[in-house]
Amino acid sequence: MVLVKILGLIDLSAAVAFLMLTFGFDVAIPFLLFAGGLLLVKSFFILGGDILSVVDLFSAIILYLSVFFSLPIIFLWIPAFLLLAKGFVSFF
Repeated sequence: MVLVKILGLIDLSAAVAFLMLTFGFDVAIPFLLFAGGLLLVKSFFILGGDILSVVDLFSAIILYLSVFFSLPIIFLWIPAFLLLAKGFVSFF
């Protein structure tokens, strides 16, 4: 049960990173790389049959791309909402 909450906290921290990018805050690059790395490691649960880990994989890729490129805003909103939903559900 504690593991689910820790994984949900990872989702929430990555969602905060996406929201900071969306609203134009100056986000530290190590924070983006760390959140993307956690999501990438968390996406390996797809091998166990968890379908929602695809969201983690694509979110990690988008976070890594946002370090180098200025992405369209829709590519930041969609993962932010999905990760927020996953994060909040894991606490209930």
